[in-house]
Amino acid sequence: MLAPCNPGYFCVVVAAYALAFYLLSRTMQTIPMSISYAVWSGVGIVLITLIGYVVYHQSLDLPALVGLGLILAGVLVIHLFSKSVAH
Repeated sequence: MLAPCNPGYFCVVVAAYALAFYLLSRTMQTIPMSISYAVWSGVGIVLITLIGYVVYHQSLDLPALVGLGLILAGVLVIHLFSKSVAH
């Protein structure tokens, strides 16, 4: 059974999702969809992992850190070297 939902939290989450999709759509006006979505997903994974580490004290082992490093490296390679991205 689901716990009752606080309407205030619900409104914040809906507003945050709306803002995220709006900003993603603005980004896709200048960057191809495949690149912008890959960067958006990669950065989201890293940020959620950091929140889990800091707020919820979740542990990160070496493979998790290596994977996050590879995600960040991929985002940086796309941003710095790809000709698909308008700089």
